[in-house]
Amino acid sequence: MIQKEISLYSKKLAKAFNNNQLIKALPAKFCKNTKNANALRIASEKLIKNPVIGFKAGGTGKAMLKKWKEKEPFYASIFKKNLLKSGANVKLSKNTFGIELEVFYFIKKNVLQSKTKLTEKNVTKFIDGIGPCIELVGYRQKKKGVSCLGDLMSDFGCNVKFIIGKKQKFKKLKINNLPTVLFNKKSGQTVSGNTKAVYDSPIKSLVWLLNKAKKDKVILNKNFYVFTGSTVGVVPILKRGLFEGHINSLGSVKTTVK
Repeated sequence: MIQKEISLYSKKLAKAFNNNQLIKALPAKFCKNTKNANALRIASEKLIKNPVIGFKAGGTGKAMLKKWKEKEPFYASIFKKNLLKSGANVKLSKNTFGIELEVFYFIKKNVLQSKTKLTEKNVTKFIDGIGPCIELVGYRQKKKGVSCLGDLMSDFGCNVKFIIGKKQKFKKLKINNLPTVLFNKKSGQTVSGNTKAVYDSPIKSLVWLLNKAKKDKVILNKNFYVFTGSTVGVVPILKRGLFEGHINSLGSVKTTVK
């Protein structure tokens, strides 16, 4: 029975993803149960014809994981249609509920074929670049709020758009304690954060995601992006306009929300 429902709802989610539409909220059992939520995510992603250009780590805030009684984050595929460069305009949909600032890595494809378990030390040889990123998050469903990890996981990781800043050549720096700030010039909204909010460190989030993808036997034929999680949490969009994010030592990224 559950497999038939997964087939049904994955088709609805995929159609909503492709056509920028909203569907009725998913049954609670696909959100409260992370195994079901992950199965639905995988089934939905398989129905998208757009190329996968990377992955995002979601639920990387340890305080929220503890609150939800979850042991680890999740990851979701990122599709080419949702990737934009700094300065791009993005349209605010009805169920876009927030904006985030995070660190991205550009990873060599052969990492997924590596036979050894990745660590914070040996993963560096697979990192081609690094930079700042703004992510818009939201549902493909007519629902509000986030009550559990499965809410985020089941709906393509709730990723709407990724806007990447300038990619710089990777260098070993102390990524676990970099101040960050995200602000909107029009509203004066300013939110400060730190990279240590991302599963203790963005590189720790990266290592977790890559090991998980390897275990799942994921293969990509091109170098790819990994988005490691928000340094400022999910920031509500109070007003449309220009949002700018800055991460110390990595640079800036901006987007105009319309």
